[in-house]
Amino acid sequence: MSEEILMNITPMESRVALVENGVLQEIYIERACSRGIVGNIYKGKIVRVLPGMQAAFVDIGLERAAFIHASEIAPRAEKDSEHNSERPIVELVHEGQSLVVQVTKDPLGTKGARLTTHISIPARYLVLMPHNNHVGISLRIEDVEERERLRKLVEGSMEDHKDQGKGGFILRTAAEGITDSEVSADVLFLRRLWQTIEETVKESKAPATIYEDLPLHLRTMRDLVDPDIEKIRIDSRETFTKVSKFVKKLVPQVDGRVEYYPGERPIFDLFGVEDEINKALSRKVQLKSGGYLIIDQTEAMTTIDVNTGAFVGHRNLEETIFKTNLEASVAIARQLRLRNLGGIIIIDFIDMEDTEHQRQVLRTYEKALEKDHAKTNITGVSDLGLVEMTRKRTRESLENVLCESCPTCDGRGTLKTAETVCYEIFREILRAVRAYESQSYTVLASEQVVDRLLDEESSNVADLEEFISKPIRFQVEPMYTQEQFDVILV
Repeated sequence: MSEEILMNITPMESRVALVENGVLQEIYIERACSRGIVGNIYKGKIVRVLPGMQAAFVDIGLERAAFIHASEIAPRAEKDSEHNSERPIVELVHEGQSLVVQVTKDPLGTKGARLTTHISIPARYLVLMPHNNHVGISLRIEDVEERERLRKLVEGSMEDHKDQGKGGFILRTAAEGITDSEVSADVLFLRRLWQTIEETVKESKAPATIYEDLPLHLRTMRDLVDPDIEKIRIDSRETFTKVSKFVKKLVPQVDGRVEYYPGERPIFDLFGVEDEINKALSRKVQLKSGGYLIIDQTEAMTTIDVNTGAFVGHRNLEETIFKTNLEASVAIARQLRLRNLGGIIIIDFIDMEDTEHQRQVLRTYEKALEKDHAKTNITGVSDLGLVEMTRKRTRESLENVLCESCPTCDGRGTLKTAETVCYEIFREILRAVRAYESQSYTVLASEQVVDRLLDEESSNVADLEEFISKPIRFQVEPMYTQEQFDVILV
C-alpha cells in the first residue's frame, strides 16, 4: 500500500492530509487563531465542585471553564489506590484548590475542555506517565518476543536513568524494532522534560499554561509517520526546514522521504484533496456501485444509513444488498476517519436475511477500522439490526471545524414554507386588531412571502381586510429571511 503525507502550510492555517493509494483518508487542520489544546498541561484552579455529577469545573485560563470527572483525578498516594470515581468528589478536591491537569478533549461546541490529572507526555517511541512506574506496550505490537524485548529495554533504561526522576512508560506502535540507544534517548528526553515541567509548576500561579504540545506539522512527524509512509511533501520552505531538523534528530529513518514541493499548482489541488474535503462536508456519499450513504451528525450521535440507490445487481436482491453493504462498510470506515466523527455512531446497513452475509459484512467493517488511529469499539448488531459503536472523540469533527450553523434555519436544515409564514402573518394581524387601535397595517416580509400574499393568498387578504375593516399593505424587506416578518401599526 502506498501512503503519503501532504502538508499545506500558510501563516493562518496548517493542513495535513494522509493519502493512501491516491485516496484521502484523514485530514488535520490547525488554525493560528484557534490551535487545538489536547495534550497541553495547565496549572488550574477549582472554581466549582459538582457533587451530583461527581465532577468539578476548573479554570485553566480559557474562555470556558474546563471539566474534570472524579475518575480522572489520580490518587494522592500509593495506598490510596481505590478508584476515585467511587469516592465523593468533595473528598478529592475543593473550591480554590490548585491542580495540575492535562487536556484530553478540546472544547466541543458549548462544552468546555475535558481534563485529567493522569499526565502523559509522548515522544517518538515512548509515552511518559510521571505518576506511576509500570511499563505498557501498544496492543498493535503483536509479536510476543518483540514485546518482551522492548519491555526489557525500557526497564533497563529506566534503571540507568533513575537519577533523572521517576515515572513509567508506554511503548508506542512506532517502537517496534527500535534499538537500545533509541529507547535510552527517549527515556532521558522525557524525564528531563518532566523535571522542567515540575519546576514550572512550582513557579507558576493558577491558572497558567505549563506545557504546550508541538504544532501540527511536528506532531504529524511524531505521531503519524511509520514505515509505510513513502513521501512527506511540504509546500512551505520554512516548514520544510523545521521538519527536516526535527526528522534528523528524532526520526532519522525517514529523512530521505521528506520533500519540499515548489510547484505553482497548490499541492492539495494536485492530489485531489480539496475536492475530497468538499465531498466530506456533504450529507450524501456516493458509492461506486451506485449505492449511497446518508450521514447525519448531531450533538448526541452520528447516524449512517446505507441505501442501494441505482445499484440493481446481477443475480438477486440478497446478493445486491450483500455487495452494497460490503462496499459501504469500507466506505464508512474511511468517512469516520476523514470527517473525524466521534462519540456514539449508529449504522443502519440494509437488512440481510443470510446470517453468513451479516457476519462477513461486520468482519469487513472491523478489518477496515484497524487502520483508524482513534480508538473504536463495536458493540455488535442490535435487535433492530443496527450496528452500534463508539469512536473516541478528542477534537472537533471536520464539519465543526470548517462550518457553522446556517443563520437562516439556525441549523435545522429546513425552513417554514412561504404559505406557513403567510398564515402566521394573518394570525398576527388578528392579534394586533384585538390588542391595539390602528388605521391600517403594514407587513414587512421577504420577497417570497410578499409575492405569495399578493398572488395565491390575495383572496384571503381581501377577506381579512373586510373582516377587520382596515387596509393592509405589504412591503418587501430584502434583508429578511423567509421566516421573518413584522406587522407595523400605522
